Amino acid sequence: MAGSINKVILIGHLGAAPDIRTTDRGRTIASFSLATSKSWKDQGTGERRERTEWHRVVIFNENLAKLAQQYLKKGSKAYLEGELATRKWTDNSGIDHYTTEIVLQGFNASLTMLDSKGAGGPPPADPGAYGDMPPGPDETQYAGY
Repeated sequence: MAGSINKVILIGHLGAAPDIRTTDRGRTIASFSLATSKSWKDQGTGERRERTEWHRVVIFNENLAKLAQQYLKKGSKAYLEGELATRKWTDNSGIDHYTTEIVLQGFNASLTMLDSKGAGGPPPADPGAYGDMPPGPDETQYAGY
């Protein structure tokens, strides 16, 4: 479809240090969970409410993956730009699952650390509270990106 856009921009906190893997071809892949939060005042009770969303991020851009490996840690605040991608994976029981991730790859990807060196507060909540994460991707699952 001509004229379509697939772009995601997020600012949030890492739920854990990036998971770094190297492919058979020697490429570095980084993946992590990023928490974004929204807060509001409940109109009925007047109390402050907050909702946290967790996003799976996968970095195939070699330079950005190395940057993430070297500088990002649990609680780090980061700005990123990437694309949405959905992939299929099969669990140990043979059941097919689908997961949507933010993929940073190529020249359109961007990662900016927003903390000062060595800083980083805790993320809003534990990503494990939302269930098991799918297995990490490999570069063959994103052919065409």
